[in-house]
Amino acid sequence: MKLMSSSAPARSDARPVIAVTPGEPAGIGPDLAVKIAQRDSGARLVFIADPDLLAARASALGLPLRTVEFAPGKPPPVGAIEVLACRVRADVRAGRLDTANAPYVLECLDRAAQGCLGHSFDAMVTGPVHKGVINDAHIPFTGHTEYLADAAGCRPVMMLAAGTLRVALVTTHVALRAVPDLITRPTLHYTLRTVATALETQFGLRAPRIAVCGLNPHAGEGGHLGREEIDTIEPVLAECRAGGLDVRGPLPADTAFTPDRLGEVDAIVAMYHDQGLTALKALGFGQAVNITLGLPFIRTSVDHGTALDLAGTGRAHPESLLAALALASQLASNRRHPAAPA
Repeated sequence: MKLMSSSAPARSDARPVIAVTPGEPAGIGPDLAVKIAQRDSGARLVFIADPDLLAARASALGLPLRTVEFAPGKPPPVGAIEVLACRVRADVRAGRLDTANAPYVLECLDRAAQGCLGHSFDAMVTGPVHKGVINDAHIPFTGHTEYLADAAGCRPVMMLAAGTLRVALVTTHVALRAVPDLITRPTLHYTLRTVATALETQFGLRAPRIAVCGLNPHAGEGGHLGREEIDTIEPVLAECRAGGLDVRGPLPADTAFTPDRLGEVDAIVAMYHDQGLTALKALGFGQAVNITLGLPFIRTSVDHGTALDLAGTGRAHPESLLAALALASQLASNRRHPAAPA
């Protein structure tokens, strides 16, 4: 589904307006939505979900919840949360997946992205989805990042951030044996320039410093452990430096995340999913935020899965979702009020 942009509606509220999609209805996403609805996040949150699902989960958790339908030009009454209603296709039981509700999950994403493109929302924050149940419903789906990029007609770059630790990926949800063939000069060029642009325009960093991991152990050991560094990565980094980017490497991935290295750069670009995210989640799990770069709007997400065993129990913690909301608000503010050039 390709999404089209439209003109911005009038705003009567200076707070950033953030669309929140709770994700898989049988998972902890609705629990987390209900929990953050109890707090003042500093932003105007719009939950794109089934209001009856949220009410049922709030009742199960023993938490109060009053919902009103989202109206772009009208702030909600005190004590109510705004909902842009999408309806589940089948009854939801916490912890029990149902392929019938896979279209509901994707409808929520589509409505949020359309609202961002239409400027009703300043950003979208996504809760965890279950890729397996969506694919079991015979809907091809590899993840939020790829789905939203396809809907918006652009090329995505996945980044996760935990505080000042930011890790972007050249390849994402692909089998490890496919990775070397996907690391091409055009792909690496695009990734590095997209990361540099996002660090400037969204994170407000001037002349960002980017460390780049090699693909092979010891960054190829001078060609003895693989030639991808020599044939692809080093030439691209040289061209990027000639074009004014501060890119460093290729670095051996096993030392790229040491404290001394991290203190010298603003982001690390890893060649594949686990190369970068194993280190990031070890250092910042529960506080990490997933960001999709390259989209025409801001999207952040939690760094965890659906945790079906915790759904409806009250034991799910909202820290990652709160971190995703805080970062979305910060990025939206930076985009509206860019820093002056140094």
